[in-house]
Amino acid sequence: MARFDVTTRSKNGQWVNEVEGAPHLSRSFRDKEEAVQAAREFTASRRTRHTLEETEPTGVITDPAPSTDP
Repeated sequence: MARFDVTTRSKNGQWVNEVEGAPHLSRSFRDKEEAVQAAREFTASRRTRHTLEETEPTGVITDPAPSTDP
């Protein structure tokens, strides 16, 4: 993948756009359609590639448990 290529995938119950070489530009979305539209706009403006990983969303957002270590 090249810098600024975007991969859209389901992750922890959300859809995310992961930007190659620029993780600070990666974003998450509530639904697949919103994520795909944003990725297409992002890649069109930069002339980069968008890849959609077809996966079944879990519908559950899981956050890591807080640490109880002092």
